[in-house]
Amino acid sequence: MSERASAASTTPDALRWAPYPDVLSALLSTPRYADPVPSPDGTTLAWISDRDGRPRAWLAPLPTDGGPVVEPDGPLPVPSDVQALSWSPDGSRLACQVAPDGGERTQVHLVDPAGTRVTRLAPRAAAVTLGSWSPTGRRLGVTIFPEGSGDGQACLLDVRDGTSTVLAAGPAARVCAVSRDGRRAVVRLGRRGARRLELVDLHTGLRTQLLPGGGATVADARFGGGGRLLYVHTDAGRERVALLAVTLDGNGAVSNLRPVAERPDDDLDIAALDPAGARAALVWNVDGRSEVELLDLRSGRVEPVAPAPGDVVTAVAFTRDGHALLVGCEGPAAPPQLARIGLGAPGEAGPLLPAVPPDGGDLVEPTLHEFPAEDGLRLSGWLFRPRAALGPLPTLLWLHGGPEAQERPTFQPLFQALLAEGVAVFAPNVRGSGGYGRSFAAADDHDRRFAAITDVRAAVDFLVTGGLADAERVGVAGRSYGGYLTLAALAWFPDLFAVGVDVCGMADFATFYAATEPWIAAAAVGKYGDPDADAGLLRELSPLHRVDRIAAPLLVVHGAHDTNVPLVEAEQIVAALRDRGAAPGFLLFPDEGHEVHGVANRAVFVREVVAWVTAHLLGLAERTA
Repeated sequence: MSERASAASTTPDALRWAPYPDVLSALLSTPRYADPVPSPDGTTLAWISDRDGRPRAWLAPLPTDGGPVVEPDGPLPVPSDVQALSWSPDGSRLACQVAPDGGERTQVHLVDPAGTRVTRLAPRAAAVTLGSWSPTGRRLGVTIFPEGSGDGQACLLDVRDGTSTVLAAGPAARVCAVSRDGRRAVVRLGRRGARRLELVDLHTGLRTQLLPGGGATVADARFGGGGRLLYVHTDAGRERVALLAVTLDGNGAVSNLRPVAERPDDDLDIAALDPAGARAALVWNVDGRSEVELLDLRSGRVEPVAPAPGDVVTAVAFTRDGHALLVGCEGPAAPPQLARIGLGAPGEAGPLLPAVPPDGGDLVEPTLHEFPAEDGLRLSGWLFRPRAALGPLPTLLWLHGGPEAQERPTFQPLFQALLAEGVAVFAPNVRGSGGYGRSFAAADDHDRRFAAITDVRAAVDFLVTGGLADAERVGVAGRSYGGYLTLAALAWFPDLFAVGVDVCGMADFATFYAATEPWIAAAAVGKYGDPDADAGLLRELSPLHRVDRIAAPLLVVHGAHDTNVPLVEAEQIVAALRDRGAAPGFLLFPDEGHEVHGVANRAVFVREVVAWVTAHLLGLAERTA
């Protein structure tokens, strides 16, 4: 591959590669479906799909007899890339959060169900994100990020005249809920790992702190009826994410707080209330896979729910009649899809949309392995091995982003394409990952990040000493924070890796803080460190200042519209390697941001990464960057 490749234009031919089985080409071109959102009256379904090439908002009647939804000819006239959807309580408008070209300067648009009128809210803001509606549907909770400011303004915006009321301002501010009587609202504030919830009396302005035990990694709330009962989804004051019930007195003070759904070893990913407020659908994260159950909020009785057709459930909503759940889900052999799970007998799960994913019989399911970190901390990872393969194999470590994200058994065409070439993939959850409790998620904060870097070396040691990986043919790759960790591992342990792929990773914390969006920088300080007070630590942790130690051939991938991890991070690591005589690969997507959303672009991404990795793990390429 050339030193700089551009994916400015691709054709459907890019989705077909002669060396790969037909099933992989089919998987790459299969539309992805997510975020099923039924209208308040239960007659219409909205969802997000990339059926026409990029994520857009779609709308169709929702059959009351449980039959499949018939897809319309085209999406709603709202720009892509759509990230989130929310109906107004009266069903007259659908709010859509979009990220043009996948960038961070998001917008919120309102569209009527007929698609005849589209209105952009707060068009002069640097970015706008979606919150919750007021009960009347006259006001919508949004967060407005002014140009140059790190604090978001959580507002209730009047959708009729555009006027707004600021409820709170600060890092990651968001309007979580508005009570049915319209008197109170819950807002979230705080940096990553230090979230808090405030109850705001909209009549008096009185504010009440809701979360016990200090900051949280997860903090959200919904009113259960009237204005005196709240259901709070959080890990504040506890090790695991749970659902709490908060009872308020007439003055808005907390009179009672009790857990209604908690597990000692599992996080609660999603808690969705039914329209009547009497039940909750709970999605538990059990070692990365999802487990769904139904909770009666009055009696506390829990009932199991039929498994979704994918290992990981990403969204849940009740039907209006309460007879079924509408879920978004995916798995290693199941592209992101929508399904209906019946709550009565026989309680079966079936496709919500008629689009059926291609047969995944040839695809590989991973196995979960535990291994020790160098300081004894228990880590885990998902191992994908080619079918019928024996002995040590060429292996690519894949490092997820966040770092608070979690590697789970989701849909990964890149992994399947590598497996088809004979390359195994190991996707570990190093310290700092989500899904294993608050202590584990905070175990890489600030100067503890050095231990997270050594976790990558521990993963290689586990694979090699266990006879799973060929020590001479191990590569490392990752996206976002995983891209940073890839660069760090290549610089810290140059003898371990034969190839590397950095996808939109940070090369230098100083330039990241200087160039990222200010609201992203403000939220990240608690995780990475303060760019001024901790400048020495951040420099020591930055791979750019150890670039002379990188020996493995490196492919750098980035989106031109990425303002989360700005393009300068890719450009400077590539330039630094070229200055010392190396020839890194550079794949730039002119029409993408922090993620690759375009269907054709994803095919190019997989093709180029597979070609780069296999050339150095399976070929005879000289070991030099």
